[in-house]
Amino acid sequence: MKLNVLIKEIQYTQMVLPKEEVEISGIDIDSRKIKEGYAFVAMRGTQVDGHEYIAAAEENGASVIICEDMPQKLNPSVAYVKVADASAIVGKVATTFYGNPTDKMKLVGVTGTNGKTTIATLLYRLMRSMGHRCGLISTVCNYIDGKEYPSTHTTPDAITLNRLLGEMAEQGCEYAFMEVSSHALAQGRVGGLKFAGGIFTNLTRDHIDFHETMDNYLKAKKSFFDMLPRDAFAITNLDDKNGMVMLQNTRADIKRYSTRTICDYKGRIIETHLDGMLLEFNNIEFSTLLTGRFNVSNLLAIFGTAVELGKKPEDVLQVLSAMQPVSGRFETMRSKDGVFAIVDYAHTPDAIKNVLGTVNEVLHGKGNVITVIGAGGNRDKGKRPLMAQEAVKASNRVIITSDNPRFEEPQDIINDMLAGLTDEQKKKVIAISDRKEAIKTACALASKGDVVVVAGKGHENYQDIKGVKHHFDDKEVINEIFNL
Repeated sequence: MKLNVLIKEIQYTQMVLPKEEVEISGIDIDSRKIKEGYAFVAMRGTQVDGHEYIAAAEENGASVIICEDMPQKLNPSVAYVKVADASAIVGKVATTFYGNPTDKMKLVGVTGTNGKTTIATLLYRLMRSMGHRCGLISTVCNYIDGKEYPSTHTTPDAITLNRLLGEMAEQGCEYAFMEVSSHALAQGRVGGLKFAGGIFTNLTRDHIDFHETMDNYLKAKKSFFDMLPRDAFAITNLDDKNGMVMLQNTRADIKRYSTRTICDYKGRIIETHLDGMLLEFNNIEFSTLLTGRFNVSNLLAIFGTAVELGKKPEDVLQVLSAMQPVSGRFETMRSKDGVFAIVDYAHTPDAIKNVLGTVNEVLHGKGNVITVIGAGGNRDKGKRPLMAQEAVKASNRVIITSDNPRFEEPQDIINDMLAGLTDEQKKKVIAISDRKEAIKTACALASKGDVVVVAGKGHENYQDIKGVKHHFDDKEVINEIFNL
């Protein structure tokens, strides 16, 4: 691709060209991945400034440098393009390089604090079950039709994202479903993409370490709906107080879903159990293997989206009724002695409240709830005591343990969680920093009819300790204890 084509959709303030014509064979924001003929975009990150690696990119063969500050020494064989904000243009450059893949498929984005993975994954499974080639970009895994690609972020960087979408287009995918994180929106990772639809799930406290305030967090999420085109749909959760706030300035066609109010997509629970529910959506009854009021909202978002994409309501519900829960999202196991264990990714106060509320609603006080919970290191410290409070309020016993401590000491994180509890509340709490021992202890405390909830890691099969990911899987530990 020629340089003038690559930068046709962006504004730049200065350009320095070599004598020969510039041809671009690749693009990246990581200098270590730069090869001969690549364009290197120097991004300013929260921890690393790409401008410090311009020389390394040139040594690796970069033919183009896109940057905010020109280097003092210019290479005569390299083209330099100066822009005001690299994060604002990197998405547009990437989507141009990969042939505008979202012009060739219908892309639906899901944003909000909780529920993104379940909604995106089940939409992907649903549309594939209905005979379509589809792609998925999610926290758990990325898929191009049936082929699996590892996932490292909820939303990949703009280059990786467009590369994946480009491959989806090449493979003939008609639809793609992706989680759109607040980080991705704030950092311009989805710039240049064309969305056919957007879904809002809910907004509760999370990622304050990055956004600093809830207002900034809300604005980041809202920016997704502000960017949707007129021919897209925007479907929002009326049961969340921010549901309509998100769509105040959208140009898209607004649709609403709710479990409380008459709207476009209305649902209610008829029966609920630990291993499924009987529901009614838009006056049609169906059963599901998912459990919990929060999953009713997730299923409504999926139902509404599929209908907006042209599917018949009864056909959608028939397929949904057979779908298994997403990995690490309210996954249920049962021991031979009649003890239930639930593994869930809940790692915010609201998510913990929802999961434990669901368990208590099903138990009706006929069994104990024993919760194993921790908090991630080097993340929002303010939510730690709130998570502990929600766990204690809705559990008979709580074991506070290690999650992904990263570069913090596990005991320091545990102490932050304990600081949110009264002396009376602490009487039902045990602190065990070793996560495996914590799970073992919880299962040992449980009797027939009790439920052990292991929260925080869900699908993750590792613990991040001092920069090293050690293999650890909550489900494997429980299966070993239960002899399953």
